[in-house]
Amino acid sequence: MTAESTVPSPAGQPRDLRTAAAAGATATAATGQQRPPGASPVSVLPPRTGGPRARPPAGRPPARPAPSALPLLVADGTAATTGALALTGAPYRPELAVLLVAAALLLRPPVPARRLPALLDELPAVLGRIAVVWLALAALTAAYDPQHALSARTLLLGLALHAAASCAARGTVHGWRRTALAQRPCAALVVGPAATAQRVAAAVLRDPRCGVRPVGVVADDPDGAEGLPVLTTGEEVQRAIVQNGVRDVLVVRPPARAGRAPLPRALAESGCTVWEIDAEPAPTGPYGDRLAGFPCRRPAPLGRGPAGTAGKRVLDVLASGVLLLLTGPLLLACATVLRISSGPGVVFKQERIGAGGRPFTLLKFRTHRPADAHESATRWSVADEQRMPWFCRFLRRTSLDELLQLWNVFRGDMSLVGPRPERPYFVDRFSQAHPGYAARHRMPVGITGLAQIHGLRGDTSIEDRARLDNAYIDDWSLWQDVCILLRTAVSLVRPTGS
Repeated sequence: MTAESTVPSPAGQPRDLRTAAAAGATATAATGQQRPPGASPVSVLPPRTGGPRARPPAGRPPARPAPSALPLLVADGTAATTGALALTGAPYRPELAVLLVAAALLLRPPVPARRLPALLDELPAVLGRIAVVWLALAALTAAYDPQHALSARTLLLGLALHAAASCAARGTVHGWRRTALAQRPCAALVVGPAATAQRVAAAVLRDPRCGVRPVGVVADDPDGAEGLPVLTTGEEVQRAIVQNGVRDVLVVRPPARAGRAPLPRALAESGCTVWEIDAEPAPTGPYGDRLAGFPCRRPAPLGRGPAGTAGKRVLDVLASGVLLLLTGPLLLACATVLRISSGPGVVFKQERIGAGGRPFTLLKFRTHRPADAHESATRWSVADEQRMPWFCRFLRRTSLDELLQLWNVFRGDMSLVGPRPERPYFVDRFSQAHPGYAARHRMPVGITGLAQIHGLRGDTSIEDRARLDNAYIDDWSLWQDVCILLRTAVSLVRPTGS
């Protein structure tokens, strides 16, 4: 796929680019910053005139790979092994040391989603997990081998050794990564309205610790803004990517006009890392990261979720299987009453979009009968429909109509916890209108999720849902799934309907 086909100019014709040499020469003077040491000047060739449009050169440098989880895995394993040295003071049992290391690796904090992670940011999670591991080990030995239970001295010494080694090892890994980014900043393009994008680019260039070096601005209209070269056609964007080795894309919010909407996705598919930057002074939403003071977040590519999904699948199979057995009589009773009160066809089947954008058939108890297939696929909500029978309203108010989705979970179409699945018609609409919405599909969809326990159900903000869903994926852990399930169970006591 070429950039020309995905990023047309609004008028459908290529625009002239300001002379690259003049733009590059005025970039530093206009923005008032110095280039980071070792940074190469911006190089963007002007479009050729006359004759057929030249194809951009092929063979762009490969994108910088995402930080590997291996260094942190080694750091956590080394820290756990160091903490296990405290067990040698008691009658030494190698199986306890092996169990400790295994538990510490299973409960280790997830790979940080931040661009420049720091030890202090994750210190509560690291120390909390270490404490859980040691307390669980002490309880296990006291329950199954009381004569060799861990003493208070051994427990405190192990905790101290494990925590100190973990802080030192993880801090070293994070420090090494921050230094590498500062010394070798990634070339980046800034996408958004020209004036706002130039302001963001100038701020990033003034802070070399960001590890990012903007080399151009992508906008529909230069708007007279001075600074970095403004690229307005797909050919210019592709040429800048090749010549500068662009690896990062900063998408400024609020986004540019709809004509630019496919650009970040196309660049992500080509190997660039896309960051959403909020240029407003009082942003909303759980970003959790900063770039030159601007709130930012990174939507991961579709189909790539966090590590540890094998454990999530085990939890889904066990929990959904047990719940199907326990709620079997309730499901049968609901189906019987629904058949008597509303007639045949108690099970409602509808196509929804799951992980990786793959469609599947979602199951629910039928509470509404649409006029036709088009209404079923495109009508947003019927929560306030007054002509539903009383039992259908009861099912929706108590969310009992969703219980059949436990079978979807057991089959593997869904998960217990994850972004709520939506119909293809609305997925297409929301993906175009709300940045980051499509990134929700990098993880299995769920019956409940972080957005739902925050009250975002039914006719509520899609943008807020997308932010919370992506925050859930970025910070995913099995414990977070358990917490969301518990909060969902509590919310069922105070049902509000969907």
